Amino acid sequence: MKAVIGVVLVAVLALGVGTPLFGNLLMLLMDRDNFIPAESSLLSFEPYQVSQGSSNYWLYGEDDRYYYHFTHEPTHPYRYIAKDNHCPAFDRDDVRSWCNALQGTLPK
Repeated sequence: MKAVIGVVLVAVLALGVGTPLFGNLLMLLMDRDNFIPAESSLLSFEPYQVSQGSSNYWLYGEDDRYYYHFTHEPTHPYRYIAKDNHCPAFDRDDVRSWCNALQGTLPK
């Protein structure tokens, strides 16, 4: 029984250290405006630019495949673009430079 508990603890620690899981859970608990894009997951989504106002929602984030931008639009609350895009003068921190970005919808 102690061996099973040890394995579970090691697995939980590995998830906490090796993924953004705990940070994402905390982000979701702290602000109701936050969400994880449907194309991503709790284990891979990493916000890299967060609002500095009274709310702490993400403005820009990424995972292994995409960059994301929170738009605040009710019907399409975020945009996303492949990391291997071919936009001229692409800047991951400026959604205006994202050519052919896709509109995201909240997960159901």
